[in-house]
Amino acid sequence: MTPCNQRPAGCAVVIFGASGDLTRRKLVPALYNLTLDGNLTDHVCILGVARRPKDDPSFVEEMRSGVEEFSRQKPLQPEVWSRLAPRLGYVQGSFESPQTYRDLAARLEEADAKHGTAQNRLYYMAVGPSDVPTVLRGLHEAKLLSPDSKNPGVFHRVIVEKPFGRDLVSARELNQLLFRYCDERQLYRMDHYLGKETVQNILALRFANSIFEPLWNRHHISHVEITVAEDLGIEGRGKFYETVGITRDILQNHVLQVLTLLAMEPPSALHADAIRDEKVKVLRALRPLQTNSLANHLVRGQYTKATVQGHSLVGYREEPYVDPNSRIETYVAMRLFIDTRRWAGVPFFLRVGKRLAVKKAEATVYFRPPSLPLFATSSPHAGPPNQVTLRLQPNEGVVLQLASKTPGMETQLQPAGLGFDYETAFGTSGPEAYERLLLDAMRGDATLFTRHDEVEAQWTFMDPVLQAWQDNQVPLVNYASGSTGPVEADRLMQQEGFSWQPLSG
Repeated sequence: MTPCNQRPAGCAVVIFGASGDLTRRKLVPALYNLTLDGNLTDHVCILGVARRPKDDPSFVEEMRSGVEEFSRQKPLQPEVWSRLAPRLGYVQGSFESPQTYRDLAARLEEADAKHGTAQNRLYYMAVGPSDVPTVLRGLHEAKLLSPDSKNPGVFHRVIVEKPFGRDLVSARELNQLLFRYCDERQLYRMDHYLGKETVQNILALRFANSIFEPLWNRHHISHVEITVAEDLGIEGRGKFYETVGITRDILQNHVLQVLTLLAMEPPSALHADAIRDEKVKVLRALRPLQTNSLANHLVRGQYTKATVQGHSLVGYREEPYVDPNSRIETYVAMRLFIDTRRWAGVPFFLRVGKRLAVKKAEATVYFRPPSLPLFATSSPHAGPPNQVTLRLQPNEGVVLQLASKTPGMETQLQPAGLGFDYETAFGTSGPEAYERLLLDAMRGDATLFTRHDEVEAQWTFMDPVLQAWQDNQVPLVNYASGSTGPVEADRLMQQEGFSWQPLSG
């Protein structure tokens, strides 16, 4: 990992698809916050490229309103914006037209001369998957995408947003396409979940603390649970969700990435490839799901209409642009195993769902009870054993649960939590995910980005799950909007003698 005090060299950040919401809501506010915090020099400029007719002043004004509304640091600081605004520009044109890339090349030369961007380029693909090949081909033919090795001291890097394919075959095709124009050192496949502070803190928690490092294995851990619950539905994204479902949207990428960090072996060093090597080993060690026992490992559900606190919530099939007979999953629970010496026999439970009771994303590691149950008779209801919970959202932080004697004359144990959240402990919740990831890409630190073999290993494991959905090998069950999900997911845990963390605030 690159030292956090290293500011990147000058470069031009080129955002393809700059007229979309991502640029206004996330990317430019992130670059503004990096400038405000002193992490970017004045040698970084931002060029938007999109089809919609627009000039520089209108683009600058649109981005200013986005920063005012969506920046984590409010109110907007006029002196900081006055430094950033002259380094914002817009190129209008079709991604298919060679003229667009000629116009871009001229603007990049101007940026090199005016802002000292030193021919360094960071191309951000804020476009749909079908546009990525077109943009890369256009950059290549305009000689704007040279491999790093051809230009010592100069970098041309590409950030590609998920999805990275929709199955193993398409992921491999995408990788082959990317390699036609770039080498792996230039490619930064972004999963914004890896930019969350608590996700990054997993490695520090595990390997920098002697109270955890020796215990992080099957001898001391009984099971692991990862939950990503959302209280909202699909929010008007019916067309999108009908093509992906929650398996592709959240489980295949976000959740498996968190799992690899929880389960990986210590890397040989804190640099990108050493860490990603160990993550790939975890993915390749996932035990394949057997067709004849899928129901023991998988639950899939779809939310239905309900009334919650006087509010009527529609079911998935009543959402706009959704097939009224849709069998797309909005909830998945999974039990899996990792066949390594560290994790042999330890079940990992994954749970993702839309329109649930709360919004919560966390990972909980459960430690085995003491071998000598000294307090079993005096405290038969002392609660679960020790556990450490990493809260990814909301209120990012870490909580360690211990057994403690309650005050009083009797010896009774009760769970007690020791923990922190970033806002309270450090006075700040830290930068948002896009801030960290954009900065790392400019620095050339690929640690928090997904490598091609990671992507393919994820799909290798998930393809049979998607096939099971398609073949209806696992029943699609219903759960009421605003509930904790289908009861079948509880049974998935109960067959191992465990229960889920409550879905409460």
